[in-house]
Amino acid sequence: LDFAGFDVTREYYVNDGGSQVDVLARSVYLRYLEAHGQKVAFEDGTYPGDYLIEVGQALKAKVNDAYIDQGEQVWLAEVREFSTQAMMELIKADLLSLGVKMDVFYSEKSLYGTGRIEAAIDDLRAKNLIYQGVLEPPKGRKPEGWEPRQQTLFKSTDYGDDVDRPVQKSDGSWTYFAPDIAYHYDKVTRGFDLLIDVFGADHGGYVKRMKAAVSALSGGKTLLDVKLTQLVRLYKNGEPFKMSKRAGTFVTLRDVVEQVGADATRFVMLTRKNDAQLDFDFDRVLEQTKENPVFYVQYAHARISSVLRKAVAAGIPVDDVTLISADLASLKDNSELTLVAKLSEFPRLIEISARSNEPHRIAFYLYDLASDFHALWNKGNDMPSLRFLQEGNHATSQSKIALIRATAVVISSGLTILGITPAEEMR
Repeated sequence: LDFAGFDVTREYYVNDGGSQVDVLARSVYLRYLEAHGQKVAFEDGTYPGDYLIEVGQALKAKVNDAYIDQGEQVWLAEVREFSTQAMMELIKADLLSLGVKMDVFYSEKSLYGTGRIEAAIDDLRAKNLIYQGVLEPPKGRKPEGWEPRQQTLFKSTDYGDDVDRPVQKSDGSWTYFAPDIAYHYDKVTRGFDLLIDVFGADHGGYVKRMKAAVSALSGGKTLLDVKLTQLVRLYKNGEPFKMSKRAGTFVTLRDVVEQVGADATRFVMLTRKNDAQLDFDFDRVLEQTKENPVFYVQYAHARISSVLRKAVAAGIPVDDVTLISADLASLKDNSELTLVAKLSEFPRLIEISARSNEPHRIAFYLYDLASDFHALWNKGNDMPSLRFLQEGNHATSQSKIALIRATAVVISSGLTILGITPAEEMR
């Protein structure tokens, strides 16, 4: 989107305002007790991941034994704040290791007690979309927030949702949906005309109500595109692979990046549409064959860089100003014209990828472009007239080099969009 000319803000919504953060705080408190030599049991949904051991030890270093044998009223609020900060430091470091840089970290907690949730609900109320009512009894599984008593409801069915959604419980507390409405209301008031949310696949049922809220808040002027992401399955030697127990029931992003590097991780992740299951095979990602898309694309760029270096060493001018004026009439072979045709698709591809919010299209395109280039390279091994450096003929060499230099520019641009550094040489 940025490359295509849109004004983009990258924003991370920090879920630090709900009851799950209390669970995090209790989990860290157990690790804090453990750091003091006590034996603990992780119950009531607390998180057993080893990644909290260091957080518990850090809490001990900060407060010593001040929280030992104390009730939650003494330590919960402070441990909650301490734990949230520790998790955000971990998350930011992991994102940075993958080259993901956020412009804004937006705290859910900042919405509570500031009037922002009330303002968003009042906006909907002014549009006659908030009312007191009782939801129909659920058929089978109870929907989130359902109570057999009067609640404050958002008339989301007016905007395509299946049922109206509660925003405030009968006891006056907000549902999970209310701060999410307020967050999106804040985005609408900041002037964004397109919002893109990235959800886990288990939040598929949340899409309709969120789209309904954004449409209602913006008067239909702001679009919301929700991208549901599937889990990634890790494989090694053809078998499901569990790299460590550091994180309890899941493998951290940092574990993967440390194994194969940021560039390979990013490219492989982007070779699938976001809602498609991805099997991440460590052996495949590290092998140097056509079956490894990141290697295949990088190898094409490195090969072109090598040709340019050889051309300079042979005294052939290959600066961009010279190549732009090269006579391309000598490019007649079908393999050369196939590469030209593929290059011509790039501007339109960028437009389509941006408007559909589908970066995987670029990864596929780069692989196909690399394949066309490698085919031309291999054909040149059998047909000397197709080789990029034609001895004693600078004009023909420059026309062929202009073609592959254009290929390198497109590969470099595509990789840069995907957040990957183009390779100048392969080792």
